[in-house]
Amino acid sequence: MIHWEEGGEQFSARWHSENGIRPHQKVVLADDTLTADLAYRMACEGTAMLYQGDFQNARQLLQALVRRVDKPSKKSHRADRVEKEKGKSPLEAFNLHRLSQSQRARILGMLLIPVNADHSISLRRAPEVVQACLEAYGNQTEPYVISLRELLGVISAHEWRKKGVQVLTRDDEEIRIHPHYGVFSPVRGEYIELVLKTPLPAVIQKDSIAFDVGVGAGVLSVVLAMRGVQKILATDQSERALACALENIADLGLEDVVDVLNVDLFPQSKAALIVCNPPWLPARPSSALEHAVYDPESQMLKGFLGGLKDHLLPGGEGWLILSDLAEHLGLRTREALLEWIDAADLKVIERRDTEPHHPKAFDKTDALHAARSKEITSLWRLAAK
Repeated sequence: MIHWEEGGEQFSARWHSENGIRPHQKVVLADDTLTADLAYRMACEGTAMLYQGDFQNARQLLQALVRRVDKPSKKSHRADRVEKEKGKSPLEAFNLHRLSQSQRARILGMLLIPVNADHSISLRRAPEVVQACLEAYGNQTEPYVISLRELLGVISAHEWRKKGVQVLTRDDEEIRIHPHYGVFSPVRGEYIELVLKTPLPAVIQKDSIAFDVGVGAGVLSVVLAMRGVQKILATDQSERALACALENIADLGLEDVVDVLNVDLFPQSKAALIVCNPPWLPARPSSALEHAVYDPESQMLKGFLGGLKDHLLPGGEGWLILSDLAEHLGLRTREALLEWIDAADLKVIERRDTEPHHPKAFDKTDALHAARSKEITSLWRLAAK
């Protein structure tokens, strides 16, 4: 619960944060008279603002806070830190970047919006968000308060879910994946191309079964199905990912080909092909939504490699899709990866590489540009020794 005072009376409401942010201890009411400079100062000092004015004005206020956070004055401590980031090692730059992003999120998360139990918003000029919030939060029984920044993320996710992401074309028809809120969106198409073009193992002609370990939105299962694999077992432990994959599989009419299972890594059987696209960075996620990007101590990667041999049919292959960004950031070495492969009694048949096409790889103003500009995404073809 969060608490605030209005007209000499005490009020409270249920606090909701997908990022796991604790309820704010100091909350004041805010309206259209609040200036951006005052709002920025209060946010930096740890005071949250529950907005009661016009919704579109609240959005403009958040945009003003973004400008102040991203371009601090020369007198601010954040400006000092930006200067200190220059000349740091890639690992130091990464740690400073994550700290900066965490503090940025904290400040921008101080602008709060009240939401009714049916997910509607009573503020003037508020958009229709019922369906977007229902998709993200499910049914609710009482009003709640969330940060405006999170709400805008929910709205954006809803639009992506409606529009979908094109992943390939079949008979001149676009095949689209519709990611749900909290499920990693397959917007980086370079790894999809790798899975599309890498030759399938010969044994799959005899035993046409594959595993998709960590199915996410279901994109790799769809690609394998389109390539003619007759049976695919897709696994995940995220309830959101499972629901998302099931919906995408059903929309494409692939229910008879792909089974989606709530399983940790491998099903209790063997396959001719096992694909896995684990989180690429071995670091601790700061929220539930970051688990698709960060893999603490490479747990999923090591788990996949360690169990792969026991789940491959004779002549089968494991396809590991992995970026080397962690290597350029100093988070993992190539030697360590090769040692894990060897320790799992696996051998590398081939490695297929591709360069990223996403905008950050070419953005010289990005704090991690030095590492991103060297990034290579690889498909490692692995087999039992």
